[in-house]
Amino acid sequence: MLLPALIRIQPRLTVLAALGCVLLQIAATIFHLSRGEASALPLNIILLALSAFILWGRAKKDPIPSRASASGGNCELSDCCPHR
Repeated sequence: MLLPALIRIQPRLTVLAALGCVLLQIAATIFHLSRGEASALPLNIILLALSAFILWGRAKKDPIPSRASASGGNCELSDCCPHR
């Protein structure tokens, strides 16, 4: 989840990884509830909250621009690039 944001190459992968973690924790919560394992729920809820916070932060609050768009450089690979 950290590497794409740190190196600014494909930072949208951070958002997708956080979404995957959110879905995984929802599935884990349902699984533990179905088996009567309530003692595992606090960890699932904490991980769900952290993943949801990262998802919200990187998707809505403060998205990280990619290296190409941040530098105003060459964006030949994107059809919707405003620099073309």
